[in-house]
Amino acid sequence: MLKSYFRIAVRNLAKHRLYTIVNIMGLTIGITACLLIGFYVWNETNYDKFHKNASRIVRVTMEYNSSGTLNKTAVTGTKVGPDFQRHFPEIDAFTRTIKTTRVISVNNQVFTENNVLYADSAFFTIFSFPLLEGDEKISLNSPEKIVLSRQTALKYFGNLNVIGKIIKVSNYPDMMVSGVAAEIPGNSQIQFDIVMPFMNLRAAKQEEQWFTANYVTYLLLKKKEDIDPLHQQIKTYMKGVSSKELFPEEQGYLTHYLEPLTMVHLGSPLAGLEPNGNKTTVYVMTIIAFLILLIACVNYTNLAVAQSGSRSVEVSIRKVLGAKKKQLLFQFIGESFILTCLGLLFSFILCIVLLPYFNRVTGLSIGISAFRNVWILALVAAIATLVSIISGIYPAVLLSATQLGVVLKSGTRTARSGGLLRKSMIIFQFVVSVVLIASTIIVTEQLQFIRNKDLGYNKEQLIVLPVDNIMQQHYENLKSSIASVPGVTHITGAYETPTYVEWSDGITAETGKEKKNLSVNAIPADLDFIATMGMKLIAGRDFSRTDLLMMDTSNEYKNYRHSFILNERAVRDLGWTPEEAIGKTITKGNDGVVTGVIKNFNFASLHENIGPLIIFLNPGFTNYFFVRLRPGNMSASIQQLEGWWKQNVTHRPFEYKFIDEEYATMYATEKRTAQIFGLFSGLAIFLACLGLFALAAFTTAQRTKEIGIRKVLGASIPEILLLLSKEFLIMVSIAIWIAIPIAWYTGSKWLEDFAYRINVNVWVFLSAATIALLIALLAVSIQAFKAANANPVRSLRTE
Repeated sequence: MLKSYFRIAVRNLAKHRLYTIVNIMGLTIGITACLLIGFYVWNETNYDKFHKNASRIVRVTMEYNSSGTLNKTAVTGTKVGPDFQRHFPEIDAFTRTIKTTRVISVNNQVFTENNVLYADSAFFTIFSFPLLEGDEKISLNSPEKIVLSRQTALKYFGNLNVIGKIIKVSNYPDMMVSGVAAEIPGNSQIQFDIVMPFMNLRAAKQEEQWFTANYVTYLLLKKKEDIDPLHQQIKTYMKGVSSKELFPEEQGYLTHYLEPLTMVHLGSPLAGLEPNGNKTTVYVMTIIAFLILLIACVNYTNLAVAQSGSRSVEVSIRKVLGAKKKQLLFQFIGESFILTCLGLLFSFILCIVLLPYFNRVTGLSIGISAFRNVWILALVAAIATLVSIISGIYPAVLLSATQLGVVLKSGTRTARSGGLLRKSMIIFQFVVSVVLIASTIIVTEQLQFIRNKDLGYNKEQLIVLPVDNIMQQHYENLKSSIASVPGVTHITGAYETPTYVEWSDGITAETGKEKKNLSVNAIPADLDFIATMGMKLIAGRDFSRTDLLMMDTSNEYKNYRHSFILNERAVRDLGWTPEEAIGKTITKGNDGVVTGVIKNFNFASLHENIGPLIIFLNPGFTNYFFVRLRPGNMSASIQQLEGWWKQNVTHRPFEYKFIDEEYATMYATEKRTAQIFGLFSGLAIFLACLGLFALAAFTTAQRTKEIGIRKVLGASIPEILLLLSKEFLIMVSIAIWIAIPIAWYTGSKWLEDFAYRINVNVWVFLSAATIALLIALLAVSIQAFKAANANPVRSLRTE
């Protein structure tokens, strides 16, 4: 019997080739979209779960208030890990981590490594990063040891037999390779090329500190059930620390929270070693996958119902021969299953072809091996079953319910039943398509707004060069020498780039009535910082060499005086006007004078409002040179800089980056979102029009004789085109009106995440509607035009 079902199914699919091809294409695209998004969702929801101790690992975050402002951060001071382990027996081990850049010398070759991780000796016992060579327990237990990733070992030495090999790291003594780590999974918050012992850091050799927070601290607990009780104990313990050690004479507090490792990527608002994911994006992607798959199923159902008239005689004859309703149901669901399996086969091939592109768009690194994942295979089985049932059940019920008497009386059964359902399905398809198109336009417009927004400084023609400890020893000479390079118009130095200022600090100011504390972001900078960055002074002046003379370090810094430049927000929060702020005294460790006030500039993501900022003069904190180049022949200027670098900085290779590129990197997630929406909105509209094209073909075929009669009676081609297209265009128009409020709501909700954003204008929806109408019109008109141009004699010959 099964063999008979299969033979009949194949015969019917071969007979109706157009509908078979359309259905296979639709199901292939729908299943491919589902699989690709399934890879993405699986990757995001399984972050860090590969660690053997994942359920017992927590990340420590910090919350403090010392200047009237609440601050939360994912980094802590050096004291948190060791102090907590001493006081709480629930803690088995800890590791403090920080990522940085180091210059590596191997066999007379020099490399700049931007993914160097410092970690305590328990790092490889807490986390499951297996070593291909070396012992996890002792690989970081002395300062001269260093662990390389597999790729780094191959890059340096060409093989993995590298234990005991010597490499040079920046200005450290010779380091000995003690381990080679296996390839790190892509869904890990911790990524590294090199791991060095935390004890090598200057901070590790100093007294343990609660503040000076630069380190991501992880704890390994004895039991996962200890997380909540320990959390409460730490909060109680830190109240005592705050009142006794940190804030004995003022109001303020410092406390710490524990975040389970597996919940950090999607559940924490605080980014650590790597940017966090977005739970909303995961939900939206899942919904998009389901909707695209549903559109493919709708196409199948619509076409199957449309074909029901041509198959009613077949069903009636089988009933006369004794076929039961259950057997007919199995027959039609079986046909759906065969189509689904064919679609599944082609979707596997398409997934393999599209994976490299999908990886580029999403920033993932999914390989073909993902198809061997048991959860992915389970997803595939679930998709095949779901699609077969969803797409096959309604046509199966409709066809198996064919009334024998009606068919014997009329000779056939028209496909008028289910007409309302078919129209509803077409409307649904285009609602989804228009929402996705409008959402893509909104995301793209917001990205365009981000690219063109006046940030308060000039990010064009501004490049960044690194400054390390060796260069710091000759800082002034190097700076003067760079200034003489042709093409260089300005040069300055600072602790970090202006695109994202992470240094948090507290200041105290005499406002005339009382002392006012203020939590601020801070940039230690050199002379000419304001001029080089193109920032706008609205009161006072830039730093001068006279200000440098005030930085007197003699007599234990008792005569040391800062020079400060504030932004408008800081001045406002202190209760001054820009003019009133000039000359005022502010305390930040030592007293200092406000020399200038600058216009607010965006020193963080546009997701955040501009906060109070203080720039203080201190070239000793310089980590970067900022060099502004003359517009014009940029490549020639960079080549001259490279030549200068090779002559004057011989211990590290020449590397640079543009500020505008770093700024664009901040919005990589939004760019990916736009690309993903663009990709899947394109798929949705293609699937909707594919179904529309096939339905138009079927409808046209049903009305062939009617069209012939109309042409004989004088109907023109435009009139026939309108006749055949009108019903479909009305359905698309209804879909547009339904989609517009949905698109407006979803787009507005997404934009709420930005402090600086576009207004959603009417033209966005007009554009989406126009695109949908034109594409739908094209899909329908192809068949309509073909029918309108047909010779009416042929269609009427059989009458």
